Amino acid sequence: MTWIYAAVVLAVVVFIAAGFKSDKSEYRDASGTFHKNNNLTWKMNKKMWLAILPLFITVGGCITSIPAGHTGVIVTFGKVEDKVLSEGIHAILPYQEVVLFDNRVQKSSFDVSAFSSDIQQTNVKGSINYTVDKSQSQSLYQNVGVSYYDTVIYPRLLENIKLVFSKYTAEGLIGNRTVLADEACDLIKGELAAFHIDVVSISIEDIDFTDTFTDAVEAKQVAQQNKLTTETQQEAEVIVAKAEAEKKVIAAEADAEQAKIAADAEAYATRVKAEAEAEANRKLAESITQDLINYQQITNWDGKLPTVTGGDSVFPMIDVTEQGGASGQ
Repeated sequence: MTWIYAAVVLAVVVFIAAGFKSDKSEYRDASGTFHKNNNLTWKMNKKMWLAILPLFITVGGCITSIPAGHTGVIVTFGKVEDKVLSEGIHAILPYQEVVLFDNRVQKSSFDVSAFSSDIQQTNVKGSINYTVDKSQSQSLYQNVGVSYYDTVIYPRLLENIKLVFSKYTAEGLIGNRTVLADEACDLIKGELAAFHIDVVSISIEDIDFTDTFTDAVEAKQVAQQNKLTTETQQEAEVIVAKAEAEKKVIAAEADAEQAKIAADAEAYATRVKAEAEAEANRKLAESITQDLINYQQITNWDGKLPTVTGGDSVFPMIDVTEQGGASGQ
């Protein structure tokens, strides 16, 4: 607005100044002496057209251009208009001012000190991506102004980062940067939505701990590594011992199986031999008849009768039955 007033004032000054003219003409007085006029006179002349130039500048100021990704907030004598200018060329009144708002995704970095739930201090570095609603640029300008990042975004960002970190122990913070960033993003989104600011994402790029805590974590990691190494060695020894025991069991089972096979073979051989002897005896028994027995007796008889002793006398044994039978025949 100031430049418009200046252009108008300049036009008036040029217009008035162009009308003045110094009168250098000579005149003779009654005594005949010549004199020069040093009077200034004002009248319309062609030079006054120069006053139009500042007015052209003023007219040129009635055209404004909004670059891509921006909106223009119109301010009329300090009042914020509801209308927002979109990308492109627009005509405005000479006394109106246009405030540009960047509606593209913007990135700002932050560095904050936060404490964990176990009172371990951390230094957090990250960034936030956000954008302003195009249709509500005038509301943000009217309620907050152009320095909305420093006024509403940054304080709430620090507050929510500290709040999220206070929920975790120092060890819980390690390796969970994505989870922490997502939680902080969810919290701050709701708060900034009231100002028509959309939080696209929050990124936690680095978490630094104190030297004392870092040394303690390293010592713990070394102890865990040593413990893991010991457990691994013990497990290896157990595996070897189990393998040896299983090997002995397998060998014993093999020996037992071999002995069983040998015993079964011997028992089988004995059974087969016994069955063979029994079969031979059976066949032998079936082949022995009374006639064969008698024949064998006769064949083996030496011609002498058996005798029995009665007192001092010896009597021959005679088969009476057989002889009687013979005489009867």
